Amino acid sequence: MEIRRTTVEDLPRLLALYAQARQFMADHGNPNQWGPTHWPPEALLRQDIAQGKSYVCLEAGRVVGTFFFTQGKDVEPTYRRIEAGAWRDDSPYGVVHRLASDGSVPGTGRFCLRWAYAQCGHLRIDTHGDNRVMQTLLEKEGFLPCGTIYVEEDPYPRIAYEKSQPQPAREPGA
Repeated sequence: MEIRRTTVEDLPRLLALYAQARQFMADHGNPNQWGPTHWPPEALLRQDIAQGKSYVCLEAGRVVGTFFFTQGKDVEPTYRRIEAGAWRDDSPYGVVHRLASDGSVPGTGRFCLRWAYAQCGHLRIDTHGDNRVMQTLLEKEGFLPCGTIYVEEDPYPRIAYEKSQPQPAREPGA
């Protein structure tokens, strides 16, 4: 598998992937995360592509998955407020959102997460409380639950996860 930035020509495939992901989530006990709002909207996907923050995962030249990725200090405004917990690492971080695959290649989600983590060594991600599939994937990949965050697109709380490389020990008095 390989990862590359999404192009506008990939947009029809992305729309199909997200429609498939919405159905998969609904079929697996998670109808509210993207379903009622028909998330993500095409305008947002176009914006992600224009900003170079949308990526596709390819297998034998075919798009089998997609996700949003960005990194920096405080790059996700909704992560500034976390309830019932706290972030473990205050360093700059990467964010993965809107991860979806067509299910044709086992391990696509894992591959995308590992690629994003390799870019920065510190990732934050969130998922709906009913998204057991994503929670299982995150926990298998070493992400730790940190608390609850809320997003603008719906009223459902999200479980916030984080994975970071161990920080070097500070010398006393440093």
